[in-house]
Amino acid sequence: MPEQATPPQPLAPAVVILAAGQGTRMKSAKPKVLHEIAGRSLLAHAVAAAQQLDPRAITVVVRHDRDAVAGHALELDPGIIIADQDEVPGTGRAAQAAMAALDGAFASAAAGQGQAEGPVVITASDVPLLDGATLAGVLEQHRASGAAVTLLSTLLDNPTGYGRVVRAADGSVTGIVEEKDATDEQRAIKEINASIYVVDADILRAGLATLTKSAVTGELYLTDIVGYANKAGLSVNGVIIPDPLTVEGCNDKATLAKLGAELNRRLINKWMLSGVNVIDPATTWVDVTVELAPDVTLEPGVQLRGDTSVAKNATVGPDSTLTDVSVGEGASVTRTHATGAVIGAHAEVGPFTYLRPGTVLGEKGKIGAYCETKNANIGANSKVPHLSYAGDVTIGTGANLGAGTIIANYDGVNKHKTKIGNEVRIGSDSIIVAPVSIGDGAYTAAGSVITEDLPAGALGVGRAHQHNSPGWTAKRRAGTPAAQAASAATKATTS
Repeated sequence: MPEQATPPQPLAPAVVILAAGQGTRMKSAKPKVLHEIAGRSLLAHAVAAAQQLDPRAITVVVRHDRDAVAGHALELDPGIIIADQDEVPGTGRAAQAAMAALDGAFASAAAGQGQAEGPVVITASDVPLLDGATLAGVLEQHRASGAAVTLLSTLLDNPTGYGRVVRAADGSVTGIVEEKDATDEQRAIKEINASIYVVDADILRAGLATLTKSAVTGELYLTDIVGYANKAGLSVNGVIIPDPLTVEGCNDKATLAKLGAELNRRLINKWMLSGVNVIDPATTWVDVTVELAPDVTLEPGVQLRGDTSVAKNATVGPDSTLTDVSVGEGASVTRTHATGAVIGAHAEVGPFTYLRPGTVLGEKGKIGAYCETKNANIGANSKVPHLSYAGDVTIGTGANLGAGTIIANYDGVNKHKTKIGNEVRIGSDSIIVAPVSIGDGAYTAAGSVITEDLPAGALGVGRAHQHNSPGWTAKRRAGTPAAQAASAATKATTS
C-alpha cells in the first residue's frame, strides 16, 4: 500500500499584546502594565500566557511610557517584537502598528519575501487572569470552526459601560456595539466583548486597511474588524468565557487588588489539590513562580515570593515572608523574613529571624530567635541559636555560636570575612572582629572580643581582668533602693 501523506500541521500563531494605553485611572507614575500581582507585572502575565501557545512571534504594542514598557517586555523575552503606536489613538491603530512590525520581522527573516501568515491572537496587557490554556482553547475553536474572526466574550449581570456582542439567529456574531451607540434593545444584551481576538493574518491585514476614524473620538477601533468580516461574507465566531474574572481588565488599583486576590485564591487552591497543607488560605499568599512539594505545610500569614521553593514535609510559618528562598525537606521556618537564602533539609529557622541574601544554612542547622545573617555559609549541624549577627562568615559543621555573638564584618569602610571551623564553641556575648580565622574545636570565653586568629583547639579570651570595688554602691548611690538592699545583704552575711 502507498504510504499515506502526513496531514500538514497548522501554523503556529503570532500573538499581539496591546500595551500602549496610558492607564490614567491607576493614578500612578508607574505605567499601568508594570503594576504587579502574584509576583508578575500585568504585562508579564500576558507574555506568559502568550508563550504557552508556542507562538511564531510575540509583538508588544507600546506608546505611553514607551521605554519603560518596551524595556520590561524585552527583559521578559528578548525575542519580543516591539511595535510603536503613533499619535493616532485606538485599538485599531495599535493592531495596524503590530501587523506592520510583524510583517517587517517576517520579511527580514525571509529576505524580503515573507509576511505574517496563519492565525493572529490579539490580547490585552491588563487581563492577568487570562492564561495560556484559555487562549489555546479559543485558538483551537477558531481553527475547528473555520471562522475568519473569533472573539472572546463573557456574560455580565450588569454590562453597563461595555460593548455588546450582537448575534444572528444562528449564533454567529454580526457586530459589536459600543454602549453609547446601542439601542435600548442592544443595551439589554448581557454578552460583552472581552477585546481578545483570533483573526487570520490575511483577513486582519485587509480589514485593518479599511478602518476609519470615529467621528466622535478620532480613534480607530479594532472592533470594526467584525463589521468588515460580515460585509465580506466571512464567518465570525464568538466564544463565551463562563468566568467573567478570567477576561476582566485591570484599570485601577481597586481592580488590581481584586484580581490579585482572585489569582491568589486560584493558586492556593491548585497547591492544595496538589497535596500542600494550607492552614488558612485567606491569609496565605503565593506568587505564580513559587514551587511547592506535596506535604508542605503553610501556616497562617505566610507570603512566598519570587523563585521560592519548598521541599516535601517542610513547614513554613506562621507570619513568614520568603523571597527567592529554597527550603529543604523537613525544614521548619517560623516568623522569618528571608531573601535569597538557602535553608537545608531538617534545619530550623526562627522565630523573629532575618536571613539576608547569601545565607546558606546546612542540613540540621539552626538559626534561632532574633538573629540576622548575611553572606553566611553555616555548615551542617551548626547553630546560631539566638540574639546574634553573622555576616560575611563561613562556619563549619557542628559549631555553636552563643547568645549575643556578633561577627563584626564592617570596619566603617570595607567588609571583611571570618572563618569559623568545625565543632567550634563561641561563648555568649562574644564579638569576632573580622578578618579572623578560628580553628576547628576552638573555644572563646564568654564576653570576649576576638581580634586575632585562634588556632585549632585553643581557648580565646579577649576581655579585661575583673576588678571589684567593695562598698561602691553605699558610697556612690547612697539612699537608693540598691544601696538599701546591699546594706541589708551585708548585715545578713556578717551577723
